[in-house]
Amino acid sequence: MLIAVDHGNKQIKLPSGKVFTSGLRESDTRPPIGEDFLKHKGKYYTISEDRIPYMRNKTEDDRFYVLTLFAIAFEIGSRGCYELGMMSIQLLVGLPPAHFGAQYEKFEKYFKRGVNEVTAFPQAFAATMPEYSHINTFPRVTVVDIGGFTADYLQLKNGQADLSVCDSLEHGVITLYNRLESRVNSDFDILLKGSDVDSILNGESHGFDANVISLVNDAAETFISDLLGKLRERSIDLRSGKTLFVGGGSILLRKQIEASGKVASPIFVEKISANAKGYEMLYTYFLFDNMQKPLDFQGVFGIF
Repeated sequence: MLIAVDHGNKQIKLPSGKVFTSGLRESDTRPPIGEDFLKHKGKYYTISEDRIPYMRNKTEDDRFYVLTLFAIAFEIGSRGCYELGMMSIQLLVGLPPAHFGAQYEKFEKYFKRGVNEVTAFPQAFAATMPEYSHINTFPRVTVVDIGGFTADYLQLKNGQADLSVCDSLEHGVITLYNRLESRVNSDFDILLKGSDVDSILNGESHGFDANVISLVNDAAETFISDLLGKLRERSIDLRSGKTLFVGGGSILLRKQIEASGKVASPIFVEKISANAKGYEMLYTYFLFDNMQKPLDFQGVFGIF
């Protein structure tokens, strides 16, 4: 069974549309009946809304492995194809494009425990796959993937990835949450959570103080302005060419991006699971189809 998992610092995303927080609660005792749990190395685990603190290297301990076991179980359940005994799993995962060449072998090895096959793909590029037949007609497309802790960017030239214009910035929405939580606590003595910020930015502002709403919206505008400024410092001017925005942060902050006046032709991929879906599409391209490869992975990312 082919299962793709997008391991975000904020959320785990699956092609089926299932999304859950990248957080775990560990216990020595079995959780109450009715709660999803896994047993691993004598410990019981349940999904927690308190995410794991940012990990640049997700292979440092077993937590992201356990989250992946949950993801596999959810996908099997959503497809209704559970079988007794051992099941054959082909796992597809991803890494930021700037870190891909140095980390993909270790990342694949980390997950290959009880899994038949693990293949890693570059995030951001993978997320372009649902739109690839459209964007590969343009001479230059800048892909901006705003995630939990990082914002990755990658430039495509005639559909090919240009790794000379590729990096990962520590400018994801978690940094926005952290700033706002500290500021709101200091100014208003209110404990604001990331989910509260999401609600306000999505227009679900009932029950929040008007001053807090204003502060959140202003901070979101500044956050996007700063991100676009950082890209400008790296000689990436989004006022020319096409820009493809992917990732949950791009969906959340679409209004601020469009209102910035600094992006001439934004295209938004509205599915938060675009990377995971892209892993499936890339796997199919390379291993089953006779179609022309959209990217020379051997020359660019060094997979095959």
